[in-house]
Amino acid sequence: MSIRKITRLPENDKTNGWSRLLTPRTPKPSLAKDIQADWVIVGGGLAGLAAARRLAENRPGDSIVVLEADQVGEGAQGRNSGFAIDSPHNVGSSMGELDAARSHLRLARTAIAYLKTQVERYGIECDWSPIGKFHAAVSQEGVEKTLKPTRQVLDSLQEPYEWLDGKALQDKLGFTHFRTGIYTPGTVLLNPAGLSRGLADNMPPNVTVYEKTPVLSVQQGDGVTLETPGGKVRAGKMILAVNVFAEQFGFYSGKLMPMAAHASLTRCLTESEQRELGGLPSWGLTPANAFVGITMRRTNDQRILIRQHMTYAPNLRSDDESRRRVRIEHKTLFDERFPNLKNVEMEHTWTGFICLSRNGSPGFGQVAPHVYSAVCQNGVGLTKGTISGMLVADLACGVDNPLIADMQALGQPDALPPRPFLDVGVRARLAWELWRHRAEA
Repeated sequence: MSIRKITRLPENDKTNGWSRLLTPRTPKPSLAKDIQADWVIVGGGLAGLAAARRLAENRPGDSIVVLEADQVGEGAQGRNSGFAIDSPHNVGSSMGELDAARSHLRLARTAIAYLKTQVERYGIECDWSPIGKFHAAVSQEGVEKTLKPTRQVLDSLQEPYEWLDGKALQDKLGFTHFRTGIYTPGTVLLNPAGLSRGLADNMPPNVTVYEKTPVLSVQQGDGVTLETPGGKVRAGKMILAVNVFAEQFGFYSGKLMPMAAHASLTRCLTESEQRELGGLPSWGLTPANAFVGITMRRTNDQRILIRQHMTYAPNLRSDDESRRRVRIEHKTLFDERFPNLKNVEMEHTWTGFICLSRNGSPGFGQVAPHVYSAVCQNGVGLTKGTISGMLVADLACGVDNPLIADMQALGQPDALPPRPFLDVGVRARLAWELWRHRAEA
């Protein structure tokens, strides 16, 4: 049985704005001795926490351990824009694509319902807001190529929506940048760091979460043995919920692509600034082009979120100078959209890392004897991470859940070109997207 060393670990900074809005929390203790368990889950994000809870429901007599390299809520699970999205968009209207859209709805809504149950049962403070979202385009091309096909799909699925042109959209948002939008009611907006913390702090009694406990090596054989700084975990089965770090464990090598997404939150708007802005008191908006466009939110505590500027990040690191540049870019974007609010500053700017695959497929299923995987959520981690964790636990326990077939139908990640060709290709594609769709910026 060979031992595989883990050579790259997460290195999250302390800039996450969502975490800074929360009251301080004492993390769970780190592992400090050798232990045995029936199950070990590597990764305390949405997929890992959902897998742990589902395992506990399926096997209440089994011992389950979750190993999180950092503090829960400080990784990608707590750094996203806080959209739990149910409705599909940017899909075609063929029968096969409509079947895929129906599958997407089933998976996403099951995930949202599962999260809602935990939020309500445990009183998790995450600003859970089931107010829907706007999907908007700046250019007529964005309307024709993205919004109109989305409307056609929603019509075919008999899903409720509201089509908003010009002033109708402006009256909802309070500003004029976007030409047209589609409002769908099923999305939940939330504080993702608050959700992650609350889920980790309210686990079933047979689940133990260890924070600040990175895995340093893994040994597979009759079960698995994981080495951490404070002790070893020997377990019968392992679930990997580590996104792009799955390659460190020997899985999906050359198939996972790390991207950095950058976000900022303003200070709270004053009452006079809120009146000046107008529009709905809270809303969320996703752009027609996710790589070029701007994701925005007006939060319940009256901050404006801006998420724009996506970069290829093979080293999985961010630095102060990059954040300084992003903050300036986001302030410029804010001033262009809200010229009457130029005194509003960006209070928090941070970076989160997204795992993408070439074909948009997740890394889901059994990947080796005793080893299962729920990785690569392709930028929709709140719902896709949650449902993949739930379903991989059902799969590992032999539960007959028809949603497993929906998940498996999404396929597996395709191989990427080798580096450095990958690096050149991805950066060239991003530059092309930015130029080609610059009207959506």
